[in-house]
Amino acid sequence: MLARTFSCAVVGLEGVIVEVEVDYTNGLPGMTIVGLPDTAVQESRERVQTAVKNAGLHFPRHRIVVNLAPAVVRKEGPAYDLPIALGVVILAGFLDQETIEGAMVVGELSLDGVARHTRGILPMAAAARANGFKRMFVPEVDAAEAALIPNLEVYPVKSLADLYDHLSGRRLIEPSQPSDALELEPLFVPTDFAEVKGQEHVKRALEVAAAGGHNVLMVGSPGAGKTLLARALPGILPEMSIEESLDVTRIYSVADQLPAGTPLIRHRPFRAPHHTISHAGLVGGGNIPKPGEISLAHRGVLFLDEFPEFGTRVLEVMRQPMEDKVVTISRAKGSLTFSANFQLIAAMNPCPCGYYGDSQKPCTCAPAMVTKYQKRISGPLLDRIDIHVEVPRVDYEKLSSGRVGEPSAAIRARVQSARDIQNKRFSNNGASDIVCNADMRVGEVRQFCGLQAEGQSLMRSAMTQLNLSARAYHRILKLSRTIADLAGSEDIQSAHLAEALQYRPKIMMG
Repeated sequence: MLARTFSCAVVGLEGVIVEVEVDYTNGLPGMTIVGLPDTAVQESRERVQTAVKNAGLHFPRHRIVVNLAPAVVRKEGPAYDLPIALGVVILAGFLDQETIEGAMVVGELSLDGVARHTRGILPMAAAARANGFKRMFVPEVDAAEAALIPNLEVYPVKSLADLYDHLSGRRLIEPSQPSDALELEPLFVPTDFAEVKGQEHVKRALEVAAAGGHNVLMVGSPGAGKTLLARALPGILPEMSIEESLDVTRIYSVADQLPAGTPLIRHRPFRAPHHTISHAGLVGGGNIPKPGEISLAHRGVLFLDEFPEFGTRVLEVMRQPMEDKVVTISRAKGSLTFSANFQLIAAMNPCPCGYYGDSQKPCTCAPAMVTKYQKRISGPLLDRIDIHVEVPRVDYEKLSSGRVGEPSAAIRARVQSARDIQNKRFSNNGASDIVCNADMRVGEVRQFCGLQAEGQSLMRSAMTQLNLSARAYHRILKLSRTIADLAGSEDIQSAHLAEALQYRPKIMMG
């Protein structure tokens, strides 16, 4: 008698239903697994046999073949242990096939039959609901994550023995209830802007960046406060909606970076990879592609300190994701797309010694060295950064002053008001897929970023004098729209446009 259970594979960020068929075949006692399994799936044979025995059940002394369909989808990881073991239990006659109808089963098994943590539970649960499954059995440690998906009964399984007792009616498992995710601690605790001395114009630039989701490049001498300012930015970003939270959590679940006890990420990510990171580590990749840092920063901040020290090839691969908000990784076996709608905050010294243009300490670099250092950042990449701001040295009087600056909470309130204006504008005009001004496409820029006569004249002069590209033109208009939103203005005034133009680089680097 053929036994059949259902599980799930994760391809990219999406779940794919896997049908687990278990049946007897001719041959010596043992188990064969087919259906494009990797090494971890092949090793399920030993885990399942021992787990079934330690659950107090008899493992059949027959040749068993397990088929994971569809065979064209590569199966990886130990998530199929529990559905395979359950199929064996049904095949041996300990349970009826009807007891598992309409259910998906996922989980790794230890040798004593305990269900262990499995990565990618959230996209699996989403696939289960999308494909009409009513129930889902997952390891107890992952139940809170799966319970985030509505209209799906999630059963926390401690062990194979507990699952057998539940399906046989001996001792029922209570379905898991969604946890109060609003009380979860953030993964990153930002610095409060009140602790940053001086740098008022940089704080203003970061406020504008947070209000519209714009990219920022900070240039200044070592120790001026660039890193401190960048680490304060998440504290003024608006709260994520539940849809954004689920979107981010899905990426962290697939990357297996969800901390224990955090089924849902409610705070915007802040990722700060070291400049020695590889190409695959930043954008994603590998034989079986996994999300990289730009995807882990989705809906949050990607902070690249020591910007020119990153490999040129590593930086250049960000150009397409910065425009398209997704990254596509192509392999011979197919292509996968990961979300990558991140806000780039970069910081750099102006030269190798760090003191080019410093007011107090002279630069020791030759002019050719300064030019070569700055040329490490290509023009096309700089063109995609909306705000270029210099971070000067902080005076002793400001550092030693006991005065406290404006707190992040006050700045965040203004940012949230500007975001509310944007959300209302986009939702009322059929562009609900756009979250902030930086996400606007050319059509939305034309619709929402019109200039008056005085602004048109100012923009025409700027295009000529600054030698701006068409991309820079549109980005300046988006930035002007954000500044107008912060001011509560319906129209983009010439003052808003002038401030946006101030954030362009004063000299063309390189």
